[in-house]
Amino acid sequence: MGLFKKKDEPEMVEREDGLIDYDVYVMSKEEKLLNIIIAAVVIFAIGYMCYHNLILSAVLSLLALKWPPMRVKQIIKKRHNELAIQFKDMLYSLSSSLSAGKSVETGLKECLQDLKIIYPDDETYIIKEISYIVRGVEMNETIEDMFAQFAERAHNEDIENFVDIFKTCKRTGGDMVQVIKTTSQTIGEKIEIKQEINTMISGKKFEFKALMIMPVFLILLLSVSSADYMEPVFTTAIGHIVMTVAIFLFAIAYIVGDKIMTIEV
Repeated sequence: MGLFKKKDEPEMVEREDGLIDYDVYVMSKEEKLLNIIIAAVVIFAIGYMCYHNLILSAVLSLLALKWPPMRVKQIIKKRHNELAIQFKDMLYSLSSSLSAGKSVETGLKECLQDLKIIYPDDETYIIKEISYIVRGVEMNETIEDMFAQFAERAHNEDIENFVDIFKTCKRTGGDMVQVIKTTSQTIGEKIEIKQEINTMISGKKFEFKALMIMPVFLILLLSVSSADYMEPVFTTAIGHIVMTVAIFLFAIAYIVGDKIMTIEV
């Protein structure tokens, strides 16, 4: 079916070195199947509530095949947000170590210990990344190359800018302490502004979600309390067309609302 034909996209393949590419998330077969089943059940339930037709609801539930890629995008977005906040904490800690007169290499080791206090879970992204960088430096890899590898996988503008400035300072002998202080302050302010915006619109996001759920409850309420009133919607061709148009408009409203609520800083 043309509806479910895959688009030309880069194949999501795990890295051979086991490191994380923050723009790539590969679902296991079990995870993908679970997501499809859950989405299919939800869509089938909504479809049956809107049409009272098992066959039509079953056909609509095929849309669940589109859910795993959407879920992957959500996971990747969340991963990027978490990494950005953790990277800000790393810069603050590294800046403090350098201000005390430590070298970058020594500062990173102390920074790693500080981060383990903030993030006790060893699977935290920044813990894994700094641990890998420290091990690389101990094996005579240059710290610039290790940071460059991190930036290449992070796909984060702030991290890429920091690494470019860091490499330039190492080559030219610039004031590393001041550079990291300035960079950490700039990135920190940017992330804090984003968090403040999210806090300000969190109430509106809740209202938006409530409004999206409300039509479903209204249809369910009318179907139970006024079955005769709703019967033409479920039993006639015109009723099905009207319901389909309503669902289409509802989907557009959700997409537009979601884009309005998504503010990039």
